[in-house]
Amino acid sequence: MRRLMLTACLYAALAGPSGASDLLYTPDGHLSVPENYRSWTFLTSSLDLNYDQPMPGAADEHSALDNVFVNPSAFAHFVETGKWPDGTIFVKENRYAASAGTISKSGKFQTGIMSMELHVKDERRFSGGWAFFVSDGEKPAQYVKPGAACYSCHAQHGAVDTTFVQFYPTLLPIATARGTLSSTYVSESAALSGRH
Repeated sequence: MRRLMLTACLYAALAGPSGASDLLYTPDGHLSVPENYRSWTFLTSSLDLNYDQPMPGAADEHSALDNVFVNPSAFAHFVETGKWPDGTIFVKENRYAASAGTISKSGKFQTGIMSMELHVKDERRFSGGWAFFVSDGEKPAQYVKPGAACYSCHAQHGAVDTTFVQFYPTLLPIATARGTLSSTYVSESAALSGRH
């Protein structure tokens, strides 16, 4: 029995940390922002990405750059299967964009954190499997209740399992090859390519 337990512990250690262990909730139901998320797998960065109607002049007045990270165990599972496992955590870090620095003459660079968004898959805790949390970067992330626009938008437009894999250039080919793209996304893509 003891040998069996040691074997199980060794296997768990070799397999690496599970995604579920990265999900740390506070007693009042908020989500602690993982301290090491910046060492996780980097998925993409974007400038002034907006899912609503673009606002004229917004990019010039209040530009924002974002970085998206996912926990390494979830990334490894996706690369192998094209699917996100339970325990997946996306951290979207939204930062202010500055256009003037000590030596910069053009372009924009990232400065302080504006806000953070976390998208997590915890099937035991949430009836739909996925949930959203938001944070100012300092406090634990607050739970966004179902019914908020982010849920319906991700459900309707997410390329894979309600996630925006279409914006992750290293993962979209994997999902395409594995056949895990949502039928809605495939239809939207076909319609969009037909317009060009």
